[in-house]
Amino acid sequence: MTTGTDARLDRIGTDGKYVIVPMDHGITIGAVQGLKDIESTIDGITRGGADAVLTQKGIAPRVHENKNGKGYIVHLNGSTSIGPDENDKRSTGTVEDAIRVGADAVSFHINVGSDHEPDQLSQLAEVTSTADRFGIPVLAMAYARGPDIDSADPEALGHAVRLAEELGADIVKTGYSGDADSFQHVVESTRLPVVIAGGARGTDRETIEMVRGAMDAGGSGISMGRSIFQHEDPVAISTAVSGVVHDDLSVDEALREAGLALEA
Repeated sequence: MTTGTDARLDRIGTDGKYVIVPMDHGITIGAVQGLKDIESTIDGITRGGADAVLTQKGIAPRVHENKNGKGYIVHLNGSTSIGPDENDKRSTGTVEDAIRVGADAVSFHINVGSDHEPDQLSQLAEVTSTADRFGIPVLAMAYARGPDIDSADPEALGHAVRLAEELGADIVKTGYSGDADSFQHVVESTRLPVVIAGGARGTDRETIEMVRGAMDAGGSGISMGRSIFQHEDPVAISTAVSGVVHDDLSVDEALREAGLALEA
């Protein structure tokens, strides 16, 4: 890891903990709630405590003036929910593209166990090699997805995060196994910081309980999209999530401080 990589990691996190909000979903699911007026959403979540936002390269002009000095990550592959296979993520940019649009880091998605794993594995290795030359951190989104694979299986998730480290990533995002005890195995499978995905939006309490469980297992934060950018109050939910990740708040404390309902 270079000095530049270290410096840029500091721009997308706080003291080694990360609250990252991906908003690259315009490719995947279109201009849904929270993404039409993405400028306002970015302003809200960064005021609420997010350390960094993540988009595809074409959205960069809409990011910089609204991120309140927080970090910016450019995602380098994608697919659509209406295409033939959503797991078939294809390249959408390069490390050089990300540098040109002012990114502090790049991210790349790989579906470990899918039919597309071999190509994605090679592509991630190329991304990490290029990024290392420029001192750019790589967030690997390493999911356990494929035929007969339980996407919440801690063994499969542990394999996915270890793969990311083996290929040279600096941070790894993966699915949550469902509880702190099982997720501890995932965290212990790598020396990289592990952040959890959010998936489909649940209740506020479910979201914050998931974050609390990941942190209790030794996780390093979150990289949650829909649970945050589609929320009716992105500032409040960002505040709650940040409270758990950065201030070690309990579930009830985080919800209370953010002004969110305490009910289940």
